[in-house]
Amino acid sequence: MLTVGLTGSIATGKSFVTEYLRELGADVIDADLAARKVVEKGTSGLAAVVEEFGKEVLFPDGTLDRKTLAAIVFADEEKRLKLNSIIHPLVIELQDDWLRSVKERDPDAIAVVDAALMIESGGYKRFDKLIVVYCEPAIQLARLMARDGLSESEAKRRIDAQMPQDEKRKFADHVVDTSNGFEDTKRQTREIFASLREAQENGKAGDDT
Repeated sequence: MLTVGLTGSIATGKSFVTEYLRELGADVIDADLAARKVVEKGTSGLAAVVEEFGKEVLFPDGTLDRKTLAAIVFADEEKRLKLNSIIHPLVIELQDDWLRSVKERDPDAIAVVDAALMIESGGYKRFDKLIVVYCEPAIQLARLMARDGLSESEAKRRIDAQMPQDEKRKFADHVVDTSNGFEDTKRQTREIFASLREAQENGKAGDDT
């Protein structure tokens, strides 16, 4: 099995690339799903978040109010780092369990894990290949404002809280630049998937010798 990390900054198009890789035949687990599962109602992850940030981050039904929590942590670097220290180990454990299950089911799979802070946390080192999704900064800002209904200053604050895109690109085996729209992004992703399949086949051949 070939393991692939996929990352990129906020509002660069990671979800689109991830979903297209799934269409092309990769096994995929995305960051949002993993991050939501580890703080579902009744989990130890949610209990730890409430202990740290208080019950104001809960809806009346006891589920996590992600928008309220985001407003808190993006306004305070220390709180954001604290949240990451709670969530990241749980997400990595879930991802590793998933990777094991994929390998058992299909030893020839290309398994893609999508996670926003993979480079910052050092988690990218667990993977055979790393894809970084990128887009031009002005496009990223406009996408984030439109997607989340944020003011320009709010959107900039969230972008600035992450590692600069150009820094992330230095770690990449492959870069997908989503600046020029869906079809160009698909073309790049197809080319990368073909390269990953070739790497997987070469690795399998090496295992047989």
